Amino acid sequence: MNFTFGVDPELFPKKDGKFICAYGLIEGDKQNPKRVDKGAVQVDGFALEFNIDPVKTEDEFVVSIHEVLKQLYALVPGYEVIAVPVAYYDMDYIHAQPEKAKELGCDPDFNAWKDGEVFPKPDGERPFRTGAGHLHIGWGKKLLDKANHLYMCIDLVKQLDFFLGLPSLLLDQDTLRREMYGKAGCFRPKDYGVEYRTLSNFWVTDEKLIRYIFRNTNLALEELLKGNRLFSHINIEKTINSSDKNSALKIIKQFNIPML
Repeated sequence: MNFTFGVDPELFPKKDGKFICAYGLIEGDKQNPKRVDKGAVQVDGFALEFNIDPVKTEDEFVVSIHEVLKQLYALVPGYEVIAVPVAYYDMDYIHAQPEKAKELGCDPDFNAWKDGEVFPKPDGERPFRTGAGHLHIGWGKKLLDKANHLYMCIDLVKQLDFFLGLPSLLLDQDTLRREMYGKAGCFRPKDYGVEYRTLSNFWVTDEKLIRYIFRNTNLALEELLKGNRLFSHINIEKTINSSDKNSALKIIKQFNIPML
């Protein structure tokens, strides 16, 4: 089976040492992203978001992320664009922004560990916004079995929790984002495959981490196709949601999950 890979991370603009709302900074939004070479950019709430065109290889994955990021930076001269899982704002500043910028959770997130149950909508009355590092895995419309598609997504997302979600507890020092987004098994089904939504943006500007994410995603797919369904041996939902690094390390060692 031929897979394709994409991303749609969120980053935050900063000026004079303070995070600011991205609304109006660049062209492009969820409905009409601004096309750039190898992908697109847009505003998403308080954040700047980018995506890459679907790729098949590790090197394409790395080059596309770097190229689109470079173009995003060039669109906002005079601003820093920071990949942090949590960006803090004064609540008065948040309340003063346009309603469109303050919207959270427009589309539902689904929980693979609860058979696709919808996650509750996050609370926007908090003095921060969160930055994701979502992954998209595609297997093509011609291969899509609509009757079983949700369960195909659920199996893959649980497998990705082993190969990416658990290691992220040791690689990503943030735990606050998970109070709003990115709990274990978080995903959205897509007509071409699935969007894995557990990871923050901790990895998107570091080439070693970008390559690690790609390799472990591939490994998760390879093991699943061989019938090695790690999620059938142990439920790791509680470990990820509680950010239990000690338990994560034990499971990583038990199942020989690659780390950096």
